[in-house]
Amino acid sequence: MNVAIKRDRWREIRATLEKEIMDGVLEPGMKLPTEPELVHIHQAGRHSVRRAIAELAKTGHLSIEQGRGTFVQSLPKLEYTIGQRTRLRRNMASQGVDVSGIMLGVDRLEATARIASQLKLDTGAEVIATRRLTLADDVPVSFGTIYHDAERFLSYAERREALGSVSQVYASYGIEDYVRASTQMYARPASADEARQLRQHSDMPVIVISAVDAELDGTHLAFSEVIWSAARVRFSVDTSGDQGS
Repeated sequence: MNVAIKRDRWREIRATLEKEIMDGVLEPGMKLPTEPELVHIHQAGRHSVRRAIAELAKTGHLSIEQGRGTFVQSLPKLEYTIGQRTRLRRNMASQGVDVSGIMLGVDRLEATARIASQLKLDTGAEVIATRRLTLADDVPVSFGTIYHDAERFLSYAERREALGSVSQVYASYGIEDYVRASTQMYARPASADEARQLRQHSDMPVIVISAVDAELDGTHLAFSEVIWSAARVRFSVDTSGDQGS
């Protein structure tokens, strides 16, 4: 038992340092104590300290500079609030972040049972699947797919490119307001393709968010599945019921 505890000591050190970085105790640019000092602080062996530092360097939290030491990295920490009126640009613009997007592709396909149930359509009904990559200050933060009823939103992708925001696209269809009907989210390891799309280390986790947007009368508009970089975005939940449009 004691051997197992010692073997996993690096995980405890990594978690402690990561928490101090996320809480701002260790600020971006700050130099970490030397290895002997960390050994003394954490009452651990050199191997445990080295591995903890190496793992945090993999996730981008630390930068190991030969001959200078180990420094806390300045990671983008975007705040994204999920609420009844979740809006990407409003979330990011308030933080002075330039939001841009890249269209990855558009498909017209038959809805699976899962997609159909989320859009309240019949299984096999035609839907438009629009895939996009979202960047904040030219750094990838998410990518995913949004599904719409093809009969109602056949030109959604073209209008999205032309108008620049989801709200404006819906307005072009005569929909002046919409709300978030449901949101589900969970974290998991990133796949090789997801790490490549987000330009992050393969050991960085991702957060998967599935959501349904609806009109004020409850009519479902869209179902989306988006992969977010957990290292670059911090999520919070708004319980006030309104975030603005």
